[in-house]
Amino acid sequence: MSVFTVNFYSVKPYDQTFFEGARSKYERKIGRRLQFVYMKERLTVETANEIKSGSVNAVCIFVNDDGSAPVLRALAAHGVKLLLLRCAGFNNVDLVCARSLGMPVMRVPRYSPNAVAEHACTLLMSLTRHIPQASQRIRAHDFSLQGLEGRDLCHKTFGVIGTGAIGRISARILSGFGGKVYAFDPRPDHKWAAKLGVEYVPLEELFRKCNVITLHIPMSPENHHLINARTLALMPQGVTIINTSRGVLLDTRAVLDALLSGKIAGLGIDVYEGETPYFFGDHSKEPMQDPLLAHLISMPNVIMTGHQAFFTEDALAAISDVTLGNLALFVRSPSAAFSSPNEVTHTASAPVPKKQTFSHESLLKARL
Repeated sequence: MSVFTVNFYSVKPYDQTFFEGARSKYERKIGRRLQFVYMKERLTVETANEIKSGSVNAVCIFVNDDGSAPVLRALAAHGVKLLLLRCAGFNNVDLVCARSLGMPVMRVPRYSPNAVAEHACTLLMSLTRHIPQASQRIRAHDFSLQGLEGRDLCHKTFGVIGTGAIGRISARILSGFGGKVYAFDPRPDHKWAAKLGVEYVPLEELFRKCNVITLHIPMSPENHHLINARTLALMPQGVTIINTSRGVLLDTRAVLDALLSGKIAGLGIDVYEGETPYFFGDHSKEPMQDPLLAHLISMPNVIMTGHQAFFTEDALAAISDVTLGNLALFVRSPSAAFSSPNEVTHTASAPVPKKQTFSHESLLKARL
């Protein structure tokens, strides 16, 4: 039985557990032995050039690995034919270069939208009811309530930016609180919205109306810093912002200023624009070198988690299953991989929709 070798980068023990658990199933499906090489290191030009030519058929990467053109060219030079993403986002990959190399880039478009949506609402509830502070007090045997006054959510207006799979689930959960839910998406689904009681509005109007804004959009070059000084100025005083999508959607300096001024009453984030050196690793014995990150995590009205919104048993099982399903499709027919809905190099030349009334609207065309 011939061997198909995959190098996995940025691997954690839980990744290995789930991929090993699914390996035999896919060996039977494709009739080949799968050799998985697990590495803690990120994919970079240096680690790509460590591959012995002809020894690796595919590489599998995560959100903070480097899929830039120099890395892809190094992989191709060493005989790698397939790039597997064990995530939904692909902003770290140069799709134009991958396509020019004839290298399919296959992702996991949906592994557990419920996990991310539920985490976003968990951040919101934890902020509004001061759960971290309350828990710390109880651990210190302090059962006083002073300073823990929360806020009802039933009278709030919620804004959901992006109504793909995750955004729709978030809207459904938020509607259960009893408040009004507004949404923005350049491709609105009015039938879905009417059924749930959600109202689509222009993005600028959503910013002006909503007490709580939650982001469920991917990164694109033009929605970089969607939440910035200008858009923050449109929002009501005391807005709560939740971001479980991509860190670069927020201009961190502008957000910090808004937190200090009281414009933002609470910030719940699972992502950070400078997260790559820190997230998914233990840095507890090191001084914090990023002053913006240090400031953020010191603030009592900020809750940050380390890119764990996706992190459930259900999601990890789905990630391994879909990733290896992508691999199996490629092994059976490399050319068929390019026509798979999970293959993303074809999006590199996708036309940009006509601009709408607000400058960022055309930039949110892709859904999570």
